[in-house]
Amino acid sequence: MAAEIVNPRSDSATGGQSGRPGESGPDSTEAAAADPAFHPAFALHRGGKMAIRATVPVRDKDDLSLAYTPGVATVCSAIAEQPDLVHDYTWKSQVVAVVTDGTAVLGLGDIGPEASLPVMEGKAILFKQFGGVDAVPLALATTDIDEIVETVVRLAPSFGGVNLEDISAPRCFEIERKLQERLDIPVFHDDQHGTAVVTLAALRNAARLTKRELGELRAVISGAGAAGVAIAKFLLAAGIGDVAVADRKGIVSPDRGDLSEVKRELAMLTNRARLSGSLESALSGADVFIGVSGGTVPEPAIASMAPGAFVFAMANPTPEVHPDIARPYASVVATGRSDYPNQVNNVLAFPGIFAGALQVRASRITEGMKIAAANALADVVGDELSADYVIPSPFDERVAPAVTAAVAAAARAEGVARR
Repeated sequence: MAAEIVNPRSDSATGGQSGRPGESGPDSTEAAAADPAFHPAFALHRGGKMAIRATVPVRDKDDLSLAYTPGVATVCSAIAEQPDLVHDYTWKSQVVAVVTDGTAVLGLGDIGPEASLPVMEGKAILFKQFGGVDAVPLALATTDIDEIVETVVRLAPSFGGVNLEDISAPRCFEIERKLQERLDIPVFHDDQHGTAVVTLAALRNAARLTKRELGELRAVISGAGAAGVAIAKFLLAAGIGDVAVADRKGIVSPDRGDLSEVKRELAMLTNRARLSGSLESALSGADVFIGVSGGTVPEPAIASMAPGAFVFAMANPTPEVHPDIARPYASVVATGRSDYPNQVNNVLAFPGIFAGALQVRASRITEGMKIAAANALADVVGDELSADYVIPSPFDERVAPAVTAAVAAAARAEGVARR
């Protein structure tokens, strides 16, 4: 029997529940802080944010005999003889596993699998809301790399794709690589690649706004975790002039003796200018700042950037530099927040990327598919381009169809499509 994952809440179910400020308790931030029962998030999350419902009726014995025994045996036998039929006669071709171990959840860090579930449920309903893709949260009670890989490999027959979520670096790199080697379905670590896709889209439009090419730009990235590493590699693949990455100890460069394997590889790929020292010193004359670290960048460092610079301070909830501080020195400012212009939000990318990959039964998600997604996302802005609008809103209904179509076409062009 087919099933569909849905958000069980209706407007009436969420809008009038008790526990919201001003409805059945003190309307103050102090009360909410003292007693979480007053926080509206608890009312919305009670019972979870999603459910599973049938997409076929079971009204009588005839329905039952088709949806289950004996009719279901006919479909099972056909799939046993022709395994590819599983994509046509089960939900496999339209469902993604959202997998985490709870080690890097939002800005909360290693809070464990149970505490990660509200985020994974949220991810699943974003898949459905913005991409029409069903998704199942899977929070695993292990942080061992090989155990995670083996678990996902054994679960893979039930899914058309795997979205890795909130797994700490550098383990996330190895987990993704091993799964990509062993599975013939898309495996995508959104913290890395979703962030990189949306960042490139915004950067392309910022460059277009100021009549520059990517190849003319020198970027500095604050943060050498999952997002920082992926953004650096992706910008290089897209043709940026140069990019340097800084961690807590300064610029990642080959002359440092304290680098992990991932950072040693990064040092060989980036920083063609051979900069060393602090993030602040690297920003002098730089065209682009990209923050994915949660640190703080002082105003004089932003002021030292090249004229017409771009500042993408994307840490949440506190940007590395406040937009009001950055604006006097930058032609374009972006953050990860929804209350400022130019929100760099992964939801602009991952639903459409998976929708496109699933549509053509792609065996993996390639660099070309990700670049196609970034270009399509940038193109949605079109002639509306301005300093406060280099990236579309997550609620722009043009986004998911554009990204889906671009990714599907790129998959066919790169030979990874099977439909």
